[in-house]
Amino acid sequence: MATERPILLVEDNPDDEALTLRAFNKNGIPNPVVVARDGVEALDYLFGSGMHENRAKGLLPIVVLLDLKLPRIDGLEVLRRIRAHDRTALLPVVVLTTSKEQQDILEAYRLGANSYIRKPVDFERFIQAVGQLGVYWLQLNEPPDIVPGQSG
Repeated sequence: MATERPILLVEDNPDDEALTLRAFNKNGIPNPVVVARDGVEALDYLFGSGMHENRAKGLLPIVVLLDLKLPRIDGLEVLRRIRAHDRTALLPVVVLTTSKEQQDILEAYRLGANSYIRKPVDFERFIQAVGQLGVYWLQLNEPPDIVPGQSG
């Protein structure tokens, strides 16, 4: 069931994090949200390593919302590593960023992003965009089943 699987929000900007969480709440998105504030933390969560080594590895997020401009490991490298691993290769990844650089857009899709969304600056437009994200990725999209116990 969609409400059991979390959303992984990979966002280093505290204002954008708060705005996104507020938008989820305002749109009635029931899924728990796990926040990773840099690329290392995101990968640790997904692969059950580092500070997340005791996490149940069978439960992957229903969708990853990935910023590109991250400390330690940038979003494109996070995406590259997600797609390189059998366990996470099919995980839906939506790039949610302020970058409108054509090079970033092309590279994100080349690396296997499912979608690329530029964050609207206006709060009301952002609320609407997050609502549409929620409807599509959490209600309409059929993600692949996650096999508990599948080796990582």
